[in-house]
Amino acid sequence: MYENILAENQNGVLVITINRPAKLNALNQATLKELKEVITGVYTDTAVKGVIITGAGEKAFVAGADIAEFSGLNAETGRGLAQNGHDIFFLIERCPKPVIAAVNGFALGGGCELAMACHLRVASPNAKFGQPEVNLGLIPGYGGTQRLIQLIGKGRAMELLLTSDMINAEQAHNFGLINHIAEQADLVGKAKEILEKIFTKAPLAIGATIASVYAYFDNATNGFDTEVNEFGKLVETADFVEGTTAFVEKRKAEFTGK
Repeated sequence: MYENILAENQNGVLVITINRPAKLNALNQATLKELKEVITGVYTDTAVKGVIITGAGEKAFVAGADIAEFSGLNAETGRGLAQNGHDIFFLIERCPKPVIAAVNGFALGGGCELAMACHLRVASPNAKFGQPEVNLGLIPGYGGTQRLIQLIGKGRAMELLLTSDMINAEQAHNFGLINHIAEQADLVGKAKEILEKIFTKAPLAIGATIASVYAYFDNATNGFDTEVNEFGKLVETADFVEGTTAFVEKRKAEFTGK
């Protein structure tokens, strides 16, 4: 169905694989377009409960943007290219269903930005993270200057952005950039394990949690107001009734997402 990505629903988990291993899964515009289409569909596809994004092969998650497409840009087209990346990565970040990046190698430039747009990140021991754009006379264009600060703090982010240094999986874990390290053969399995735990919770509450957390980082939104409003909406759901009833009755809740 797609030329540059694979998308397979595995028992409610949509595994999206960036499938350009000969190019180290670099994000060209065609790949971004396909990714946008798939993620957009996740919002309304009731057969999908969560998403894992990974890369084909053992060398790279996504080694960056496709620099060959950068030639001939001017200020206007450059802004358009960056804005398109922002729009797609916001779709991932604001997805009401949990999205986990399974980072199986290089996550550089746009690859690091893609991983950071996901809600959680697991990485193999050979993973490498970095934003090398200053080597090209550029800055990260898909949200890297903002999300890296959010995840690891201003001081560490500034050093990585200014030096273009890469960090390994252990450093990324210590910095808080990734949540877990798992052997490459177990990487997607680890991501599925986390998703399965999330799937036992109330789906509407999961979506409301995601919306509330990211409202904190949206300058146009009051995160506290978002939390209050989401809380108010949830108390009128069947899942709220089921969750509180199950708690009182000391049994496992059976949520329906309603």
